[in-house]
Amino acid sequence: MASVLGMLEERETAARVRVEGLREEAARLAGVLEAAEIELDRRVIAREELVEALAASAAETTALTEAAEAETVSAPAPAPVPGSIVPPWCEGLPVTVLAPDCQQILGVLEERRSAGRQPLKAREITALLGLETSSAKVEGVRSKARRLAERGWLLLEASGAFSAGRRPVAGPDAGSSA
Repeated sequence: MASVLGMLEERETAARVRVEGLREEAARLAGVLEAAEIELDRRVIAREELVEALAASAAETTALTEAAEAETVSAPAPAPVPGSIVPPWCEGLPVTVLAPDCQQILGVLEERRSAGRQPLKAREITALLGLETSSAKVEGVRSKARRLAERGWLLLEASGAFSAGRRPVAGPDAGSSA
């Protein structure tokens, strides 16, 4: 009987050592996660600042070139390319400023809304776009749909589903940076 008790104590000690090791690893990973989140926040802020600066520069350029455009024939604006930045939605901004893949996501959800149907999950949007529903494709669509929702082009439901609809988003001067 004593040897069985000794074996159980040895197993308990081994389990205790493993738990402590895992706790230390969890604490280390929490620190790594915090550093990664800080880096992500910095990158988001940098991108937002760049978009704001580019928008201000574009506004200045537009004001300067409007007089010149009245005198000359203007060339059509270049079409957006896949991977281009999603600008915040505002009244009067056409869907054509978005990359083609973002326009397709909006189109699927607009058709859904006009038919009076419920919001869609990313996997359903992926299937309706005619893409294979592999994890990579679904995550790509989810990422684009979330970006569209963050910028006010779509509505993100509490369930994680997306629906067509527009909402103004706070500008950079409104105090929100992330």
